Amino acid sequence: ASGVTVNDEVIKVFNDMKVRKSSTPEEIKKRKKAVLFCLSDDKKQIIVEESKQILVGDIGDTVEDPYSAFVKLLPLNDCRYALYDATYETKESKKEDLVFIFWAPESAPLKSKMIYASSKDAIKKKFTGIKHEWQVNGLDDIKDRSTLGEKLGGNVVVSLEGKPL
Repeated sequence: ASGVTVNDEVIKVFNDMKVRKSSTPEEIKKRKKAVLFCLSDDKKQIIVEESKQILVGDIGDTVEDPYSAFVKLLPLNDCRYALYDATYETKESKKEDLVFIFWAPESAPLKSKMIYASSKDAIKKKFTGIKHEWQVNGLDDIKDRSTLGEKLGGNVVVSLEGKPL
């Protein structure tokens, strides 16, 4: 409980990502595949980080592999929260799930780690119905997509973003 509040835009982004209503191809292209959230400069609220996102329409255009593109958005020396809309397959079916990621690299300043850690509940409370939460402490934990595969369903996940694991 750090007294940090969550900006309305963050909640709007979450709700837009969570609701998978049938939309036109144009609307689908504008859907966010991944987005980062950061603390505002005054450390009073959690906001949507400007231009740190991947849209569904970018995939196959400017983004070849959404997962590795997402990993590249993460700052090496600071913490972030992120939502990643994972598309994956098990032996039985294709699935899509939102993953809430708390990025806290070891190289981030201690003060930053403390405030992000203590504010995590504030943002998580707003993200109702998220099944998967993943705390990541460095690139080694996240750069291999199979780690996310394990988070999503253990050894039953056979592919992530169309790439076999």
